[in-house]
Amino acid sequence: MIAAILVVRNLLVGSIPHQGNLYIARGGPVIVGVQGDGTLDIAGHHIHGVTERIVMMHGPVAYTWDGGGRLVWSPVGRRGDPEYVPVSSTSETTDFPAWVGAAPFDGACALAILLVVVATVLYLARRPLRAVPRRTWIAMGAVFGVACLVRWIDLGGFGQTWDEDVNWSAGRNYVTNLLSLDFRASSWIWNFEHPPVMKVLDGIGAQLADGFGPARAMSAVWTATGCAVLVPIGARLYRLETGMLAGGIAALLPPLVAHGQIVGHESPTLMWWTLAVLFALHATSRRRLVALGVVIGLAAASRFVNGLVAPLALVIVLLDERTIMRDALLILPATALATFYAVWPRLWLHPIAALQESLHKLSQTHAPEPFLGTVTVHPPPTYFLVYLFATLPIGVLLGLVLWPRRDKATLVTALWFIVPLGVAFSPVRQDGVRYVIPCIAALALASAAGWDRLARRFDKLPVVAGVLGIYLAVTLVRSHPYYLDYFAEQVGGTRTVQAHRWFETGWWGEGLDRAVTYVNEHAAPGAKVDRDCIVPAHLAWFREDLWAPMVHSPTQAEWIVRYSDAPCPIPPDARRVFTVETDGATLAEVWQR
Repeated sequence: MIAAILVVRNLLVGSIPHQGNLYIARGGPVIVGVQGDGTLDIAGHHIHGVTERIVMMHGPVAYTWDGGGRLVWSPVGRRGDPEYVPVSSTSETTDFPAWVGAAPFDGACALAILLVVVATVLYLARRPLRAVPRRTWIAMGAVFGVACLVRWIDLGGFGQTWDEDVNWSAGRNYVTNLLSLDFRASSWIWNFEHPPVMKVLDGIGAQLADGFGPARAMSAVWTATGCAVLVPIGARLYRLETGMLAGGIAALLPPLVAHGQIVGHESPTLMWWTLAVLFALHATSRRRLVALGVVIGLAAASRFVNGLVAPLALVIVLLDERTIMRDALLILPATALATFYAVWPRLWLHPIAALQESLHKLSQTHAPEPFLGTVTVHPPPTYFLVYLFATLPIGVLLGLVLWPRRDKATLVTALWFIVPLGVAFSPVRQDGVRYVIPCIAALALASAAGWDRLARRFDKLPVVAGVLGIYLAVTLVRSHPYYLDYFAEQVGGTRTVQAHRWFETGWWGEGLDRAVTYVNEHAAPGAKVDRDCIVPAHLAWFREDLWAPMVHSPTQAEWIVRYSDAPCPIPPDARRVFTVETDGATLAEVWQR
């Protein structure tokens, strides 16, 4: 089936003409060029390579290309490694399809292949799946539906985020490579500091539109799957009602909703960790150990730090089935490493050297950030614990106080929380809870067990579940759509956090789109706009006539957009005309002179 899809795709997909027009969807600075041996003439520029940034107007632009190499670009609003120019953005005339900038047929083919793979896995697992009680399936379906719905509501209302475009464009390139059966190492260099699986999963959606919507919708599906899998985990460790509460809590937690709406490494992370824990709890045979090893390999191939799930899974297996200790010690690492290697073509010829290059690029120092009143690039090892406390709604936190102490269930849940914190001993102590997403799932499970304990004592499960659900729903409404900037009641909310510079707020570009839109709608043609007060400058999609002349001082500008707490002096004659806020904290503001 997969072979047939690939044959049909490669027979029907057209090629880029050597001469014609390139459609510029958004006017402004565009990087356009050639990967490999080839030259491009466009807008009066003769280009060899991809180093030149050219300001272009919206609409068709004539080009000539000698056919060597591969046409690539970084359109306005995207940064980092360029992406392959889609066939729909080129034409020998000035007529372009309605889906210009996208490759919906490629997206449909990739989605069909994914569905074939999933269907095959479900068929192979049909016997254990039949043993799952109907109530559990219904509960999982309900949690999955709620989790998807919550994340799909106003999907993208927060605006574009910092490195979302890098993941999106790399994913689009990787899906194109797979469909073209292009496994050359030079075609897998995009965003190579991170493994490819997450980007391939969301890259399916990236093919469907010249925007983040479909890819974000798929991110929501992966996170929702992780929430749903908490149901059978809770049923195995505690009881079904605990699993239902855990899945419901995870579906409505602001940090999980936030990262489930973004094209990032966090969305499949939750899915892989919950699947690994579930498989480990049922790893009673060699076949099931192989399946667990594959999940561990896919987890690490989505993000390096997900490799921490391996020791957790191994301990869970040994707690349950000590008789298969030797099999587990051999099968799990072998299968996981084989899977990791197989799904990353860049490793095929020179695995050690390629991994060293990725880790070296990943080790670059990140930007300083506020933490507990100071600005630092080296927060203490307690960084993630403090962030987890600050971003866990107090209603969920109270459930932890009621968490029952039971031998195996308590140990597994505690280890699930502790093991991901191992990332604190690496250089990546940064960016809030994004690197410890699995800890949040463990906290949801522990809190659910606590609230279920209380509900059983008074025989009031529907009441407890209803009150908790309403509380979390209100929490989401209050922080909508800026869930990335949610901070709980115990630390005074987002406004208090920003005022004392305890944690990062406005750290990924959220809310900037509304400030830029205000300027685009109100600025006169050719107005001078200062963009130096925007740290993620690539997210500022100003009109093309506002890009020149460049202004690098607020005293020379008519309009100033300041993002978050950027150290940018505002002239005394400027007046603030627009503000983007969440929970009393300022994310972005527009000043006019």
